[in-house]
Amino acid sequence: MADQRALDAIARIERALGRIEAASSQARSGSSESSAELARVRDAHQRLRSRVEGAIGQLDGLLETEGQG
Repeated sequence: MADQRALDAIARIERALGRIEAASSQARSGSSESSAELARVRDAHQRLRSRVEGAIGQLDGLLETEGQG
């Protein structure tokens, strides 16, 4: 059960990253996005990346603990 919830969370995170990366690419391709919007998207991407790294670290710890038990 916990494994499925973790997989679902990872899937949601990956979809969110995809949306952020698409928005960032659109801004770089010369769209009319302002510099402030691009900065906002980059900041959001970095925050999400940090959260993902933390979540992956937690999952690794859970898997390691479960593997020992």
